[in-house]
Amino acid sequence: MPMFSAFDGTGLAYHESGAGRVLVCVPGGPLQASVYLGDLGGLSAHRRLVRLDLRGTGDSAVPVDPGSYRCDRLVDDVEALRAELGVERVDLLGHSAGGNVAVRYVQRHPGRVDRLVLVTPSVFGVGIEVDPQVRLATAALRAGEPWFSPAYAALTAMLAGDPPPDARDLVTPFWYGRWDDRARAFAAAEDGQRNNAAVPYFLADGAFDPAGTRAALAAFGRPVLVLAGQVDVNSPPPALAGYAALFPDARLVVQAGAGHFPWLDDPAGFAAAVEAFLGQK
Repeated sequence: MPMFSAFDGTGLAYHESGAGRVLVCVPGGPLQASVYLGDLGGLSAHRRLVRLDLRGTGDSAVPVDPGSYRCDRLVDDVEALRAELGVERVDLLGHSAGGNVAVRYVQRHPGRVDRLVLVTPSVFGVGIEVDPQVRLATAALRAGEPWFSPAYAALTAMLAGDPPPDARDLVTPFWYGRWDDRARAFAAAEDGQRNNAAVPYFLADGAFDPAGTRAALAAFGRPVLVLAGQVDVNSPPPALAGYAALFPDARLVVQAGAGHFPWLDDPAGFAAAVEAFLGQK
């Protein structure tokens, strides 16, 4: 497992799989160890995946300054990784909350990014607000499933600001295209992978600059892929259509039947969609 030093001396780890052109992968969570990304549905058959364990997660060290967990400050860790890899430009992938880090990186270092892939990204950092009715309409696509009724009631209550005590557990199936044994195991592992104590620092004042980020994305002329899951309540396709529209050269792909982790729901389809984009001339 390779290790390197961030600009403040914090020891950071990354994990590699596959061969070929580098694709730097920034995990979500926020602040979840990158292990959950796996090989992104077999994408490592086409690319050299470099999964960064952000500071305080996975095999990376805990920083001396907890303020360095702030989203915009994590950009420095991505830049330190690029320098460590010895490449002038990278293809960059951000998943979920990692999409916020990725676009802040684009804002600060646009010339360092060749192609950008945003997989079911959080829209918070670019100031897109998701109408609760859009989330509920997306959730309603799962109406035929046995767990749906209590999950939908809990989601409705959460969006109204009055969640039941067990709301988080009840709504978890909405994050997955198939709520099967694999998804249950994946969900059960998440708490042990996430640095929950650091999340408030990630979201602290100054972490986001929606107006500035949107302006930077409007000037970013490189190709962008925004990949949505058809049934993803967290980042529903209508919101991600608005996200894609922030860029001058972006395509939106909606993966049928997929949730917030689309490489789990259709690994081959996910890998093919991302590689088709990355492999374009």
